Amino acid sequence: MIHADVRRDAAQAWADRELRGAVTLTAASADASFRRYFRATLADGRSFIVMDAPPEREDCRPFVRVAAMLREAGVNVPQVLAQDLGQGFLLLTDLGTRTYLEEINEQNATPLFADATDALLRWQLATRAGELPPYDEALLRREMNLFPEWYLGRHLKKSLSKAQAQALETIFALLVKSALAQPAVYVHRDYMPRNLMVCEPNPGVLDFHDAVLGPITYDVVSLTRDAFLSWEEDRVLDVSARYWEKAKRAGLPVAADFAEFWRAFEWMGLQRHLKVLGIFARINYRDGKPKYLADTPRFIAYAFSVSKRYRELAGLTRLLDELA
Repeated sequence: MIHADVRRDAAQAWADRELRGAVTLTAASADASFRRYFRATLADGRSFIVMDAPPEREDCRPFVRVAAMLREAGVNVPQVLAQDLGQGFLLLTDLGTRTYLEEINEQNATPLFADATDALLRWQLATRAGELPPYDEALLRREMNLFPEWYLGRHLKKSLSKAQAQALETIFALLVKSALAQPAVYVHRDYMPRNLMVCEPNPGVLDFHDAVLGPITYDVVSLTRDAFLSWEEDRVLDVSARYWEKAKRAGLPVAADFAEFWRAFEWMGLQRHLKVLGIFARINYRDGKPKYLADTPRFIAYAFSVSKRYRELAGLTRLLDELA
């Protein structure tokens, strides 16, 4: 039985009108939200991207606003050529098909990471207070609470004892305190190889609609401790140290001592890892997208390795051992 895709048909008709010609619409990508992206190709070969964001599920306005902010900061992002917020459609310039996730390897990692951190610095240097929502305690905790609710409870079907729940709360409090103690800059919030494109100027940056004002280490953690790609610790240290040196020279408020920066980096990463474990489980059980669960062992490994390095986080190591 063939199911009609009403929104795709509506996107096709809208793109035809906006581009003043019949376009060929093909799937470009889908993400973990309810958004979809189509590549709209004209007969002369020019291509554009149509974002399909059902308005009852997604709000296109943050994307439009943050895209303008990033472009003003000198970051290469898709240009919004047309918008229909009522239908939930955006027409964007096409940054191509070459993602960092598919292209990066040991041979080209150094220049690609250098380009990515340079773009990140431009974004952070553009920071102005009051422009983006804060990455505050409520949001940090809401994200981490996805871990016990969806990963432990729904996926592992484990209920925490009173002692285990208290141990997890102690870890959450430490991670929140560390995050909020960091200088606040613009945060992309998903600055990882899957959302970076190899193009000119490099990189092209996607998926920035959830940007906030938050901890300065967050995006460089996302870049180096990725959801879908793992690097040797030497590589992570190298990229992080090079970023830290460039940030200092640029006048960004990173810690003066690299050891202090590294600790904040690792603890920020742990907050993200716990959040993503919950998100990937939720995407599977709530949204019917099972492929993300295959990457949960990567995040468990990240969480174990960080918690074992810090005495204050030993409670998480024990908890992960008990629930494994």
